[in-house]
Amino acid sequence: MRIARLLLLLLVAVFAGTAPLAAQEDGTEPSGAEALESLSDFAEAWLSGPHADYRSPSFTHWNEDGEIPPRCAACHSETGFLDWLGADGSAPLAVDHPATINTVIGCASCHVSEAETLDATPFPSGVTVTGLGTSATCTVCHQGLASTDTVVSATEGLDPDAVSDDLSFINVHYGIAAAVMHGAEVRGGFQYEGRSYAGRFTHVPSANSCVACHEPHTTEVATEGCLACHQGVTEISAIRTRHADFDGDGNTAGGIADEIAGLHARLHDAIRAYGREIAGTPIGYHPDSYPYFFADGNDDGAIGADEAIYPNRYQSWTPRLVRAAYNYQVVAKDKGAWAHHPQYALQLLHDSLESLSESVDIDMTGLVRP
Repeated sequence: MRIARLLLLLLVAVFAGTAPLAAQEDGTEPSGAEALESLSDFAEAWLSGPHADYRSPSFTHWNEDGEIPPRCAACHSETGFLDWLGADGSAPLAVDHPATINTVIGCASCHVSEAETLDATPFPSGVTVTGLGTSATCTVCHQGLASTDTVVSATEGLDPDAVSDDLSFINVHYGIAAAVMHGAEVRGGFQYEGRSYAGRFTHVPSANSCVACHEPHTTEVATEGCLACHQGVTEISAIRTRHADFDGDGNTAGGIADEIAGLHARLHDAIRAYGREIAGTPIGYHPDSYPYFFADGNDDGAIGADEAIYPNRYQSWTPRLVRAAYNYQVVAKDKGAWAHHPQYALQLLHDSLESLSESVDIDMTGLVRP
């Protein structure tokens, strides 16, 4: 089985014309045995990562349909990604036809020439970010499907606190690290009018891109560099360079991840209060069931399996609630927001709370906006 997998990967790499075999330290090409061992290392790393998980719903969701629709194909099938790149002879930056099922994101996705020369990627807001280098292919699929502009288009001109049958939850989608990292430049979160938001999160040069922090095949985070600079912590989630009490709980001893989690929890409670008092229907959130926000019939704050079903989706949306719920989901679906752009995440959460506080009683005392 292992040999068969390696041979398949070798064929894919050769077909792409870019077998991932690096020269040795002395500049010489590796021997045949060394090359095979190098390929084996790459293969094992890739097979252990999420892009090779052929059992994942990310790649199996459409199996019963027999094809992956163009809107989803670029990030959920290698054939779709190659179509988006234009590596199949089609026009780039678009998927022209449904993609094949049962394909993961393999070698060719990142090692065809069209991928290796990609340096700019458009975001849902319409903004195209350039100079991405080796992070460009990552950015294509880790930017989400919505933006400030999407939310504005759906809610503008409506009474902010009036329930509208024309509104529904707007899902930013998943794995949105690039949208969070680029902050205000791409408007991945809902940015409230009159507020300023942080642009791209820049770190030290050695940790300022996707592949600088994530091993590209396994996607695992290389933590050694983090701990070398941020001495005194044993877990990277304990790191913080901003020391204000952003979530207002009186505790600043933990990492910035704790501040984001605390503020996120406060926004959850505020959304519940608004649903009950203003929208007129108790609301609850389930992190693993689409469309995530449901009517909470007993208003206990917990959405059970019997409630987390599509017919029970929340339908008493107002513009103000749509905007806050959208930002709640932005932070929920980037679990590494504390590393990708903590300031932007805190700003989105703080402003969502502040907006809801205009309609329901929310204690904003002690909350600091970064």
